[in-house]
Amino acid sequence: MKNSLSTAEVASYTQPFLDFITENPTVFHAVDTVARRLESHGFTKLLSREQWKNKIKKGGKYFVERNGSSVIAFAVGSNYERGNGAAVIAAHIDALTTKVKPIPTKPTKAGYIQLGIAPYAGALNKTWWDRDLGIGGKVLVKDRSTGKIQTKLVKLDHPIARIPTLAPHFGAAAYDPNPNPETQMVPIIGLDRSGAQDTGALSDMSSLSTGLLQGDSLFASTQPPRLVNAITQKLKTDDSATKASDIINWELEVFDTQPAQLGGLDKEFIFAPRIDDKLCSYAAIEALVASTSDSSTQDDSQPTDDDKIIKIVGCFDDEEIGSLLRQGARSNFLPSTIERIVAALAGGQGSPDLVSQTFANGFMISADVSHAVNPNYLDVYLEKHAPQLNVGVAVQADPNGHTTTNSVSTAFLQRVAEKCDSKLQVFQIRNDSRSGGTVGPMLSSAMGMRAIDAGLPQLSMHSIRATVGSLDPGLGVKLFKGFFDHFEEVDAEFT
Repeated sequence: MKNSLSTAEVASYTQPFLDFITENPTVFHAVDTVARRLESHGFTKLLSREQWKNKIKKGGKYFVERNGSSVIAFAVGSNYERGNGAAVIAAHIDALTTKVKPIPTKPTKAGYIQLGIAPYAGALNKTWWDRDLGIGGKVLVKDRSTGKIQTKLVKLDHPIARIPTLAPHFGAAAYDPNPNPETQMVPIIGLDRSGAQDTGALSDMSSLSTGLLQGDSLFASTQPPRLVNAITQKLKTDDSATKASDIINWELEVFDTQPAQLGGLDKEFIFAPRIDDKLCSYAAIEALVASTSDSSTQDDSQPTDDDKIIKIVGCFDDEEIGSLLRQGARSNFLPSTIERIVAALAGGQGSPDLVSQTFANGFMISADVSHAVNPNYLDVYLEKHAPQLNVGVAVQADPNGHTTTNSVSTAFLQRVAEKCDSKLQVFQIRNDSRSGGTVGPMLSSAMGMRAIDAGLPQLSMHSIRATVGSLDPGLGVKLFKGFFDHFEEVDAEFT
């Protein structure tokens, strides 16, 4: 007998979600935390470069990463049979951010040290002005004793950067609605200690010379020296032998450092960065963990034989920029992972026919945040299609194929919601506005799998900080767990 989450259990996910957001400011940190969370609940890590034939078993739980920025976790039913379907939740775990340029050192201007950054997707918008910004990400370090390249994660513990606004006293320049992101939104990261007072004018073209990337010992010389020192000192807390010359390369993000926190008179809100879409990724992973825990999926006194499917969660990188990279949802990551699972469970005798049967018997929730109704702009919402906070997941509809939702998939998820006592809302944008996209259409079309787009609503999408309901993380877990728990009985209702 499947158990739905109680009100108290729904609320119990609030603080862990706040911690997840605050402690994982980059996509690399988020995926690393997800991996450790999965391992702590009995999931085994698989390596893509190895064969899986003798490693995947019925009743087993596994996960695989790609690039350290995408992860797919899955659990095989103890009564799985060849050709049975997969219950899939696909989300994206990347968020709008800014990334440090390959050679970010910039000429000192008026005594300020600045850092060259580039917007990822729609970041570096007006909400990034005057924010306390941190720096962190993935660092490649050479082990001098073995010569092997290791990946380490780093985040500096205090605000490093800030993009200062121009005071209104300076007139029209301060009110420019379209500031130049290359020249007017450059963060300051320190003061020049050399005593030079460069005004920023280029006396010659030397600063525009070609940047050379050659030889691992030269990487640190292409970066701001004090940033290299700060990163090196942080790495030394884990490995006292690390030197700047050991750093081969890095991928660093600049992010909002203000913690996620509760707000509202009764703490009914969450104010946080990176909600889109750490929220649905978090809820999906926690739902898989809960659904595959013996104590939460069934009453031990009532054994069941309906554990015949594969439960899958995919958290993908690069959704905000089109999903076209190898770690994105448009890559072969999910389809090829399912193919390898099916083949391994068939004793290495998987076939296109068996994989296609698995796809046809499966169902996918494309879980991406939706738009909550904003009380100050009611006129831009479609009547009766304006989701509210702390109510539940919203089905996302679009007549032009930006989402996968249709009548069958909606009816399917409605039955799941009924069985796990969840409420479903619905969102569709007005005819005079444009809908955003999700990973749903690209994945469902690649696999031919039935699918629906449904996610938790938020205010201020694509702002550096956004708002959701304090119960929304748990409400997402409740529905997504219900999807895993009740998939087989609901699927049996549809011919």
